[in-house]
Amino acid sequence: MKKDILIPEVKDVYIAVVHEYNDTYKVYDWNAYIINDKSVDLEMVIIVTKGYSEDKKTATFRKKIEALPAKSYTKIEMLLEDVLSINNLFNVSFFEDNKLFEKAFEFRKNTINENALQQIPLMKLKGVLKS
Repeated sequence: MKKDILIPEVKDVYIAVVHEYNDTYKVYDWNAYIINDKSVDLEMVIIVTKGYSEDKKTATFRKKIEALPAKSYTKIEMLLEDVLSINNLFNVSFFEDNKLFEKAFEFRKNTINENALQQIPLMKLKGVLKS
């Protein structure tokens, strides 16, 4: 029965969209990162992303990370300016201590912008954070 299924709560794992300088093209890009602020490693991290609105949607993007060490982060993808005006959904699944965890992180349309920047845990950069 549904009441017998225990779904563990995801804590100390974040998605951040960071506004950072691209030395190659001499412009600022928006890059999405997954952050593991836990004291344990995450295994077999699967991230499925998509952008959507009432009349637009992006292709679905999938990324697998074999292991994300404790107190670390890694880049997921670059977000083009066009997709900032639609909702951006990041579905994250991972194993921790042989238990499956899942969480959806959603950035509502137009919430990724320079006015929303804040200091990101573990990173020496500013961005927009979802926990």
